[in-house]
Amino acid sequence: MKILKVNNLHLDLKNEEVWKPILHGISFELSNGETLGIVGESGSGKSVTALSIMRLINPKISKIDEGTIHYFDATNEKEYSLTECSEKELRQIRGRKIAMIFQEPMSSLNPVIRCGKQITEAILLHTDLSKKEAKKRVIQLFEEVKLPRPEYIFNSYPHELSGGQKQRVMIAMALSCDPDILIADEPTTALDVTVQKAILELIREVQQKRGMGVIFITHDLGVISEIADRVLVLYKGTVVEEGSISDLFENASHPYTQGLLACRPPLILRFKKLPTVENYIKQEHLSDTFKEQIGVVSKEERQIYHQKLYGEKPIIEIRNLCKEYPLRRGSLFEKREYIQAISDINLEIYEGETLGLVGESGCGKTTLGRAMIRLVEPTSGSILYRNQELRNLSLSEMRKVRKELQIILQDPYSSLNQHLTIGAMLVEPMKVHRIGSNSKERKRRAIELLERVGLEEQHLYRYPHQFSGGQRQRISIARALAVNPRFIICDESVSALDVSVQAQVLNLLNELKNDFGFTYLFISHDLSVVKFMSDRMAVMEKGKIVELDDADRIYEAPQTEYTQKLINAIPNPPVNKLLSFF
Repeated sequence: MKILKVNNLHLDLKNEEVWKPILHGISFELSNGETLGIVGESGSGKSVTALSIMRLINPKISKIDEGTIHYFDATNEKEYSLTECSEKELRQIRGRKIAMIFQEPMSSLNPVIRCGKQITEAILLHTDLSKKEAKKRVIQLFEEVKLPRPEYIFNSYPHELSGGQKQRVMIAMALSCDPDILIADEPTTALDVTVQKAILELIREVQQKRGMGVIFITHDLGVISEIADRVLVLYKGTVVEEGSISDLFENASHPYTQGLLACRPPLILRFKKLPTVENYIKQEHLSDTFKEQIGVVSKEERQIYHQKLYGEKPIIEIRNLCKEYPLRRGSLFEKREYIQAISDINLEIYEGETLGLVGESGCGKTTLGRAMIRLVEPTSGSILYRNQELRNLSLSEMRKVRKELQIILQDPYSSLNQHLTIGAMLVEPMKVHRIGSNSKERKRRAIELLERVGLEEQHLYRYPHQFSGGQRQRISIARALAVNPRFIICDESVSALDVSVQAQVLNLLNELKNDFGFTYLFISHDLSVVKFMSDRMAVMEKGKIVELDDADRIYEAPQTEYTQKLINAIPNPPVNKLLSFF
C-alpha cells in the first residue's frame, strides 16, 4: 500500500532577496514496509526534499512553486495533502505519523534537558498517556533500540553519551509515537563503521517489526546497498536515476551515478588515484589517459617501494607512550582514580610513509596523534623526532620544532577562526614562524598555497562560512602547509565529507605527499579509506595497538578478532562493473 506520494515537486529558496530554484520536479512514491534510499552529494536537494515533506522549511525563505505531497493515513482511512494542510493539522502529523531522525544528534537534542525528558515531552504532546506511562514507554523504547542501562540514559544529558548512543536516542524519539513513515537524514555520517552497522541493523529490525515506510538519506551508495530496496539519485535538485539496488549497481546509466559508485575506495584493488564524480560528468573516464592515471598498484610495485621506504631510519620513534586522565572524585578525601587513554604505545613512522591508524571512537587514536606532537602532554614514555626527544624540550623550544609537525583536524569549520579571512589565517602562522621576509612575500606564498589545493586568489578575502565543507578542508590543508611541515597528522580529516569530495581530498593529500615528501599519520575509523591511503596500518583497541602490518596484508589476513570485526562492518555493495576494466 502506498503511504506517500511526491509528485513534480518544485521548490525555491530565498537568498539575499533573490529566489533560487532548488528542487526541479521531484517525484517518487513510498509503500508500507519499504525503504527508499535517496542519495546524492551535499547540495543535491536530499535534505530539502525531506524537510519539504515534513513542512519544516521556513515559509519566509522557501516556497513550493509547483507539485504535491500526499500522505495516506491507513489507520484513519484519510488522505492528507501536506502542501495544503494547516499548521494545526501538520502538528498532528509531524512526529506522530511522519517522524524524522536528523543528521547531527548533538544539535538536534537539547543540551540542557535530560534525554528521557525530551522524549517524554514528545509522547505527552501526541498521546493521552500519563507522565508515569510515558516514562515507562521511553524506557521500553531505549530497550528496543538496544541502549545499555536505559534508566541511566533516561537521566543523562546528551553530552554524557557517545555518538552512537545519541543517535539511538534520536531513533527512540522518532519511534516514540509509532509513525507510519520514518525519514532518516544521514543518520550514520561520521560514525564508526561498527556503530554505523549497528544503526543500520537497528533501523532495519525496527522497520520489519513495525511495518513502517523508511526514507533513508545518505551520500554513500555503500550504505544504501545495505538497507534500501529502491534508490533515488539526486543531482542538482533533479532525479537523474531511480531503480532497485541491483539495477543501480549493475546498470547505472547516468554519469553522476556512475561517478558516485566509482569514487569510493575499493577494497579489492589499490588505485594510484581515486576516480571522482567530475571525471564521469565530463566523460573523462572513457579515455585511456584516465585509465592510466587511475591505474592499479601491483604487489611488486609496493614491495619495491617499501624496501626503499623502510630501509631508512624512522622520522618518529614512540617508546612506551602513555596518557592517563583523572576521573572525577566524589569527595575531597577519596583517592583519585585515573583512566588510561593510551597505554605502552611503541611505534616507528618512516620518512615518506603514510601510517594508517584505525579503530572505533574512544580507542585512543586522537589522543595518540596529539600526544605525538605534544598538543596533549603524555604521562610517560618517549617521543623521538629526528633523534630529538620532544618531551625534554621547553615550550619555546617545542614551538620551533612544531612548525615541522602539523595537524589537520576532523571538523574544518570549528578549527578555522570564523572572524578571520582565509588570507589572514594563512599568513598568521608564517609570521609566528618567521617564514617570508615581508607581508608581500607571505601573501604571494598564501596565494600559491591556495592554488596548490585547488582554490583561487579571490578566496583570500573570504571567511570560512562562505565555503563548502570540502573547500574548508582544503583551506585547513593549505594552513598546515603554510609553515613547511615534514610530518602531518590527518585526524579523521575526511570522515564527514561526501564520498565525491572525500575522493578529491584523498587524491590531493597523496599528490602533496609525492611532491613534497610528507610523512602522514592518517587517523580514521574507515578501513577502506585507510587501506587506500596507507603503507602500513596500526589497529587500536582500548588504548593499545593490537595489530601493525602492511595495510593490504591486514585486510587480506587480519590477525585479531577486533580487526576482523572492523572489516566485517564495512558496507559491502555489489561489485562495481564500472571498474571492471582494471
